[in-house]
Amino acid sequence: MEPLDLPGLRALANEMARYGHEREAPARAVMAMLGDRWTTLILLVLGEGEMRHADLKRVIAQLSSEQAISQRVLTLKLRALERDGFVLRSVSADVPPKVAYRLSGLGEGLFAGARGMIDWINARSEAIHAARERYDREHAGD
Repeated sequence: MEPLDLPGLRALANEMARYGHEREAPARAVMAMLGDRWTTLILLVLGEGEMRHADLKRVIAQLSSEQAISQRVLTLKLRALERDGFVLRSVSADVPPKVAYRLSGLGEGLFAGARGMIDWINARSEAIHAARERYDREHAGD
């Protein structure tokens, strides 16, 4: 039996043919973006509401176990989220202008999915830790 003869894999192959499997295909690109060091945290913070760039940077530094995000990296991540339609950027008419970011409707949907995945993982964190410990014991000499 060939692997693609399995119904689930055949359906997966059809889905990938329909939506793309290239690096820039939305399913691949968005999942990769969510798996990077900062994007999911940015999404979760903006899930609380609109925030100015400096405030977003400060909150991320307080929440992250990583070092503080650099101005450049935060800007790049926000641009990528804006490009994909997940974040909206607004600029005030003030002098100097004030820039703020918020989730779009599409971003709110992505936020809900990410929040759901994180909640699922957190609810199973003990089982995940136990599996890691078991694996490490069994593969200690590898």
